Amino acid sequence: MPAAPARLGLHDVRREEQLRYQRGIALVTAAGLAALAIGGTAVAQTATGRIDRQAVQRAADTITGQGALGVQVRVVDGRDRFTARAGVAEWGGTAPVPVDGRFRAGSITKTFVSTVVLQLAGEGRVGLDDPVGDHLPGLLPDGDRITVRHLLQHTSGLYNYTAALPLDPAGFETIRYKQWQPRELVALAAARPLEFPPGTAWAYSNTNYVVAGLLVEKLTGRPYGDAVRDRIFRPLGLRGSTIPAGRTEINGPHAHGYYRVAGEVVDVTRLNPSVADAAGELVTTTADLDRFLTALLSGRLLRPAQQAELLKAPPFTKGYGLGIETTELPCGVKVHGHGGGIPGYSSFMGATGDGKTRLTASFTHSPDAGDGGDGLERLLTAAFC
Repeated sequence: MPAAPARLGLHDVRREEQLRYQRGIALVTAAGLAALAIGGTAVAQTATGRIDRQAVQRAADTITGQGALGVQVRVVDGRDRFTARAGVAEWGGTAPVPVDGRFRAGSITKTFVSTVVLQLAGEGRVGLDDPVGDHLPGLLPDGDRITVRHLLQHTSGLYNYTAALPLDPAGFETIRYKQWQPRELVALAAARPLEFPPGTAWAYSNTNYVVAGLLVEKLTGRPYGDAVRDRIFRPLGLRGSTIPAGRTEINGPHAHGYYRVAGEVVDVTRLNPSVADAAGELVTTTADLDRFLTALLSGRLLRPAQQAELLKAPPFTKGYGLGIETTELPCGVKVHGHGGGIPGYSSFMGATGDGKTRLTASFTHSPDAGDGGDGLERLLTAAFC
């Protein structure tokens, strides 16, 4: 809510958010693929072999070796496709991670929300440089100074409301099933002064996207999740994706995420994601993320004027455009995408500018060692370099 360079981060409503720039990390139908099981891993592949399958699998194994409980990875390079997994689906079990499993995607939600806002801008219903207060009067004390663009680009200066919540494992257990209202979350930030004058600096703040979700609701007359469903999920056929809106279960095949509280292992898979709202409550699959990112970067979802704005990132935003970020890997390849995290899960989606090479992945946390640490660097290198 969620590098490698430290750019395409794993944002989290917990600790990943604080580590985002201190640690590394920051696809398509199954037709014609043959499944192959190798020990504790599983792959689906074509015969063309552009992807270094062994390198991708080694990277996935490294992630579990460095602490993640389970990994599922989807890599696409042109017509070549490869799906790998490592680890197990549940603590103490032996069943492998489902390669088509659903997972909590955390801050990847932001890219979906930004896409809807840009669609509404293309329809003339909002301007990127409109003050937020013009559409949501009274919501923010500085709503006349903060624009829609500032929200999407994290240049508003709004305090990050998640910093005011008890999000360590013991603290999160006390609010794990609480139903939050988006205005309640925004109020936590609105009670604090701006971190900097809007438009003068960059700081990642989940508050920006909770406000963006409220903006979508105001413009469409329906919850932001309905707009995401009607404008993105349904047109693209993303059948494994949902905006839970407070539902605690993950329906369909999925791996479990954990943490430890007072020495006890806690399965945190069930939680009320309203604490993340439009900043990070998406549940999805690697295949759905691949299809979404392909459509977004190819211009299928946005009109030309808004597509031209998507990746624009002033130098001080460190590559963060409008709900999507760009990083240059050590090998020189630029990757566009987003990371995400929420208790129990970390995730990533990224693609080259031409959309030819793409990677989407989910990592489930173990109760002791977390999400896999710097093994993520190897995964990006294996897929893109």
